[in-house]
Amino acid sequence: MIKSFVALLAGLTFSGAVMAADIVEGQDYQVVDEPMKTDVPADQIEVTEVFWYGCPHCYALEKPLNEWVDQLPDDVTFDRMAAPLGKVWEQHATAFYAARQLGIEDEMRQDFMDAIHKGGKRLTDKDEIAEFFTSYGVSKDEALKALDSFGVKSEIQQASAKMRGYKLMGVPDLIVDGRYVVTPNSAGSLENMPKIASALIEKVREERTESE
Repeated sequence: MIKSFVALLAGLTFSGAVMAADIVEGQDYQVVDEPMKTDVPADQIEVTEVFWYGCPHCYALEKPLNEWVDQLPDDVTFDRMAAPLGKVWEQHATAFYAARQLGIEDEMRQDFMDAIHKGGKRLTDKDEIAEFFTSYGVSKDEALKALDSFGVKSEIQQASAKMRGYKLMGVPDLIVDGRYVVTPNSAGSLENMPKIASALIEKVREERTESE
């Protein structure tokens, strides 16, 4: 109970500068024409970051976004979706979903992005990716199998379909409740994206209360 209360206060503190009443549709965020079904229980609000490992803006967003995620209250579920826009994007999306399947994505995420943005590595070749994964307790064989697995290919297809549904042409984006899209342009800056998302979370809560 205390933990939940502290988390709620932290979330409110972080988003205090932008409230639901302050945000404007079409200016601070966009509404999805056909809302996507979320994969969370009915009492949860889903927030999804759409990203690409190779995107410099996604890389810059990583720290403020992670700090925000750490403060999210108990009724919010955060997820990530790798955007397979183009060949290199799809190769990195494959790495993301394979790492998630292997249970190492959280552990290797920052290192993988650092290797690309600081180390100058492309990390697009399956052998190279599999070799990278071996530093996190999986064999190269296991990594290659995951990278070529039906499950990962299915995740890529689903991500592509969602990108089309959300009409997304770039990253990073934050999707709130499968209905609202926040981009760097709409938020005014990368750092402001979580604040707009917080206001949208509040908006969803208000909408749900009104519909009860």
